[in-house]
Amino acid sequence: MLLADRGAEVIKVEEPGLGDEMRGWAPSIDGWGVYFLGVNRGKKSVALDLKTPFGVEALWRLLLDADVLIENLRPGSLGQLGFGPELIRERNPRLIHCSISGYGLTGPRSGEAGYDPVIQAESGMMDCTGMPDGPPTRMAVAMTDYLAGLYAVQGILLALMDRERTGLGQQIDISLYDTLLSTLPLQIGSLQATGVVPHRQGNDHPAIAPYEVLRTRDASIMIAAANPRLWRRLCEAVGVPELVDDPRYATNSDRLAHRASLKVALEEAFQRMPTAELLDRLRAASVPCGAIRTIAEAIADPQVEVRQSLVEFPDVAGGFKVPANAVRFSRIPAPDTRRPPRLGEHTREILDRLGLVDPRA
Repeated sequence: MLLADRGAEVIKVEEPGLGDEMRGWAPSIDGWGVYFLGVNRGKKSVALDLKTPFGVEALWRLLLDADVLIENLRPGSLGQLGFGPELIRERNPRLIHCSISGYGLTGPRSGEAGYDPVIQAESGMMDCTGMPDGPPTRMAVAMTDYLAGLYAVQGILLALMDRERTGLGQQIDISLYDTLLSTLPLQIGSLQATGVVPHRQGNDHPAIAPYEVLRTRDASIMIAAANPRLWRRLCEAVGVPELVDDPRYATNSDRLAHRASLKVALEEAFQRMPTAELLDRLRAASVPCGAIRTIAEAIADPQVEVRQSLVEFPDVAGGFKVPANAVRFSRIPAPDTRRPPRLGEHTREILDRLGLVDPRA
């Protein structure tokens, strides 16, 4: 989708009749799975049965003309269908083949399937997420999949640059497991430095204080005083400058060691004023902070409209909105915002271009 946003022709090859299973995930609107709507804009859909000679021939013709193949099948699955990596490279040496799988193309677990919640559990991420006295907790979004997609875009663009120099494509091997491990340098480094296995700390940052959720008179807010300058501004803004000179809180290490008493002191100061006033004071002092908002509150922020952070599909439910591409350029035009394709919507268009006639038509 991110490549389609910037003008790439992206052809989504789907199984006839069923298609991407995400199409049917709840909740739905106007017959569309809303998650499918959120991650498939700008693509074209071709329905091909790869277990038939016609489907195999059609896919080969697509691959011989393509710049990039992206697939997230279990390793070896494409080979079983007659599209092994070596054969693909032999027939189209310029093709960039991006494989996204649970555990990668190599190693003792390469044949295992991988889904986001399983990878969150296996990587140690869940053991680090949640409250200290609660169970391991899955992140609310499929972060593994989103990050793997971002790594895929990065890898594809680098491979395209390399092809400009060498004339050759290559295979890109992205593992969901590697992807999530790459987000844990602090936890993995801490384990090696201290010998202590990192566990859940709730909303407290393991290496910075105050960098956490704190209670106010009528709510809670997130504070991120990540350096001495911000720490001083925070204390002055909420009327407790004496904390700056308190030896218990002199350095970040001191504040970490005395986090419990620091929370008490700050929350006492926070409860002297309403949350809105407190946030105004902190923002005026350039202290990073924020209310803990609902999704509804977040997308109602005026910043969303000004930045066009949501894009609209006018022909879906009278104007269904999905999150926009987060990249903004000064010269490159705004991204494509075509709605996702219906199953097989572009089959005839693409087959005509390939000079093929579907025997089922």
